[in-house]
Amino acid sequence: MASFNKLKNILMLAFDWILYGAGAAETCQVTVTQPRLQEADSSTHTVFLTCAFSASGCSSSPPEVLWFRFLTNKHEDLCTPGCADHQKYKVHLSSGNNISLQINDLTVDDNGVYICGIAFSDSNSPHSKQAGDGTVLMKAEKQHINGELIFMTITSSLLLLYSTAVFTLFVLYKKISSGRKIFQAIAQELQKQRYAEHCQQPEDLEDDTVYQNR
Repeated sequence: MASFNKLKNILMLAFDWILYGAGAAETCQVTVTQPRLQEADSSTHTVFLTCAFSASGCSSSPPEVLWFRFLTNKHEDLCTPGCADHQKYKVHLSSGNNISLQINDLTVDDNGVYICGIAFSDSNSPHSKQAGDGTVLMKAEKQHINGELIFMTITSSLLLLYSTAVFTLFVLYKKISSGRKIFQAIAQELQKQRYAEHCQQPEDLEDDTVYQNR
């Protein structure tokens, strides 16, 4: 924030240098207001940054409109007052002291702080040249889904389905094997019982025969 305020003071000196001149209007006072944030989605190609100003005690002649862009450690002169790149930037001055900066072919490289400056060049009043607090322009990046990511997603889904199917078959196999073991145990137990009954039957018959002979 301190570096931004320092840069703003430097810009005010730049206003005096660019728009140096003498005039009779000593009481000219200008106030500039800008929105704090301007957001744009990835599909936006043209954006308008707005700026409004009020002037009291100034001449009736239209003021000079200047636009700067503030980056991390430097600032760029976009329109001072003429725009360096007329295809990229265009300044609109409408009635009611409303100003807009049109930015064409918008990309994420255009993100930054845009400062609007108003100057009445026919006045030497220290308040006749003022700058706004800046508008932060933020364009969202376009989300790209490449073929490799799609391939990895499909492969992961197929592996998950395969693992689920194998696990389900394993559980069913364990249940079937457990049922077979239980059935075999029951069958073996029944066979043992039948064999025991068969072995005991002759002894019973022999006892009956002996009893009858007696």
